[in-house]
Amino acid sequence: MKYNTDNTGTDYGIRTKKCIVCTSLFLFRSLSLYYGRRYPAWGQFRKNIPALFGVILVVAIGLVALLAPFLAGDVPIVMKKDGIIYLLPNIITYETLAQEKMYANFDRWEPGEDEFALWPLVPHSPLRQNLRDRLMKPSREHLLGTDDRGRDVLSRIIWGSRISISVGFIAEGIAVAIGIVIGALAGFYGGKVDMVILRIIEIWICVPAFFLIITVMAFLEPSIMNIMVVIGLTGWPGIARLVRGEFLKQKQQEYAIAARASGLNDRHIIFRHLLPNSLSPVFVSATFGIAGAILTESGLSFLGFGVPPPTASWGEILKQSQSYVDFAWWLVTFPGIAVFITVVSFNLVGDGLRDALDPRLRQ
Repeated sequence: MKYNTDNTGTDYGIRTKKCIVCTSLFLFRSLSLYYGRRYPAWGQFRKNIPALFGVILVVAIGLVALLAPFLAGDVPIVMKKDGIIYLLPNIITYETLAQEKMYANFDRWEPGEDEFALWPLVPHSPLRQNLRDRLMKPSREHLLGTDDRGRDVLSRIIWGSRISISVGFIAEGIAVAIGIVIGALAGFYGGKVDMVILRIIEIWICVPAFFLIITVMAFLEPSIMNIMVVIGLTGWPGIARLVRGEFLKQKQQEYAIAARASGLNDRHIIFRHLLPNSLSPVFVSATFGIAGAILTESGLSFLGFGVPPPTASWGEILKQSQSYVDFAWWLVTFPGIAVFITVVSFNLVGDGLRDALDPRLRQ
């Protein structure tokens, strides 16, 4: 009997993969050129390699935060127990499993005959303590080591990304909402309204924001919501000044004068005509503000004013390293790298947006 030993099938598979890759690159290039001509800002942004790299990192960090239950945890993604198949027990709380107290003991459960379980990539809970494994160096079982309570550092970093991303976006969202309203009022009405708002902004800017946040958090119960609100309430002056400046410029344009001449009310002119044309610098500032909010939250957690333990947070992991920094280097290195990469990624995106939205830099 003769066997066919040619590589036709293998070559065909390789050629197919190359065709798929080439087609994907062609489509991406075509879409980039199309939107680059239609939207000059995108055409300028895609030329900025560091900014595109920052976008990739931001998307990757966002996916890690979104998919944290599937990446790290000691609750299976899919499991079969006692003849019943449970889908996504790591997200959905099943009453049957809760009555058997499985959610508190998944780390001790092993599938028996005719049972199976599909675990996350990092099968360790960010909250599960194991004092026998405390302060373990990075190993195969714990890729980034463990903390002083035996909790897996990689699992806590993955789940801590949710805290950082949530604080960054929500806190900056609060700051942007307040800054847009106050800046729009100052720029549109001018006169005494502008003078009063400017004096308030100048006084607010003179107050050290980080120390003000620490002072306020000292009188509040530590919680993620309080952190978001406090950071948001202290970050609006910069947005307000940008919006005010844009309104002062835009309200002198012909379309704004025509809108006032047509008898439209102030609210309609502000939010339907002037504001959409004044948001470009706000997007840039908000990107930098997200990075600043993430860094502030990490600093607050490091000082003990942030997210209360045992909630996983990058700053909380760094706080634990204070007592073990002389030998537990992994408690400092890995969460520090996570904070650094996240902040730098948003700053790269902000730099790219600033350059792309500047008409003087467009060719």
